[in-house]
Amino acid sequence: MGTHVIEAGFPVNSDAEFEAVRDIASATSSTTCGLARVVDGDIEAALDSGVEMVHTFVSTSDVQIEDSMHATREEVVQRAVESVERIKEAGATCMFSPMDATRTDEEYLIDVIEAVTEAGTDWINIPDTCGVATPTRFRAMIEKVCAHTDARVDVHTHDDFGLATANALAGIEAGAAQAQVSVNSIGERAGNAAYEEYVMAIESLYQCDTGIDTTRITELSSVVEEKSGMDTPGNKPVVGANAFSHESGIHAAGVIENSDTFEPGVMTPEMVGAERRLVMGKHTGTHSVRERLVERGFEPTDEQVKAVTRRVKDYGAEKRRVTVDDLERFAEEAGVERRNEEEVRI
Repeated sequence: MGTHVIEAGFPVNSDAEFEAVRDIASATSSTTCGLARVVDGDIEAALDSGVEMVHTFVSTSDVQIEDSMHATREEVVQRAVESVERIKEAGATCMFSPMDATRTDEEYLIDVIEAVTEAGTDWINIPDTCGVATPTRFRAMIEKVCAHTDARVDVHTHDDFGLATANALAGIEAGAAQAQVSVNSIGERAGNAAYEEYVMAIESLYQCDTGIDTTRITELSSVVEEKSGMDTPGNKPVVGANAFSHESGIHAAGVIENSDTFEPGVMTPEMVGAERRLVMGKHTGTHSVRERLVERGFEPTDEQVKAVTRRVKDYGAEKRRVTVDDLERFAEEAGVERRNEEEVRI
C-alpha cells in the first residue's frame, strides 16, 4: 500500500518476536523499525534482527523515572545519549523517544532533546504515552520541539480521550514530518491514532498526497480485524460497516440524488475500497425503499412504495434488522409486480 515505515516489534522481548521482526524486515520494501529500551541488549537484538531503523526510548516524566525506572534525570540523559551513539555507530537510522513526553517537565524535555540531537539521532518521536494531550497543547509542544532540534520529528498519540488522531494531525500542522498510527486504532488501552483516519484526513481534508494506496484501506482493516480477533465497531470512522451507510429517509434521498449531500464529498467509499449502502430500518424513507425494490427487479407504483415503506418502518421499530428477503416479502404481500427473469438479467 506504500506504508513508509513498519514498526515491526520489540526484538529482545522473546525469540518468537525476534523471529517475527526479522521475517518482516526481510519480506518488505518498506523501512522496518525495531523497538529498544536504552539498554545494550535491546539495541543489539534490534540491530541483529535486520531492521533499518532502531527506535530507542526512555521515560522522561518524573513519575516514570522515579517509580518505573528507579533512576535519576542525569542517568536518563546519559543512557539516552549512549544509546543513540551506539545505534548510529552501527549504521542504522536512529529514532529516539522521550517516553511520557506530555507529562514531562518541559525544560527537562528540551534538555533531553538537545542532548540526543547532538548525539546524532535522525528522528525524535514525541509520544503522548498516557493520552493526556489536547490538540492545542500538543501543537505548541511540537512547535517548541522543532525549534530545538535539527532531527526530523515524529509523533505518537494515544486515544484515552478520543483525541489520538486529532493530536497527530495537530503535530503535523506544527511541523512534525511523520505520525505513528495503527490499523483500526489497536494499541495499549484505548489504542493509538488510527491508520485509516489519519491517512484519509491528510489525503482528503489537507489535500496532501501521502503515497498510500487508499483503495486498500478497507481490505487492510478487515485483515487486521480477522487476524487480531478484535471486532471493528460499526460506527468506526472510514472502515466501520456504517461509515458509508444511510438509513434516514432524508439522508438516503439526498445521497441517491447526489452523494455529496450527506457524505463528506472529499472522501468517497470508492477512495477507501468500500461501498455505499442504503440500509433499511425504522428511519427508512420511500426513496430508499423504491431504490432497493427496483434493484431487486420490482416495478412498484407510488402507493405500493408507501405501503412497503410502512412495513419496513414497523418492522424496524421492533428493533429487527430489515433484510433484503424481508423487503421482497413485503413487496410480494403488497402485490408489487416484478420484471421477468430475462429483463432482470439484462
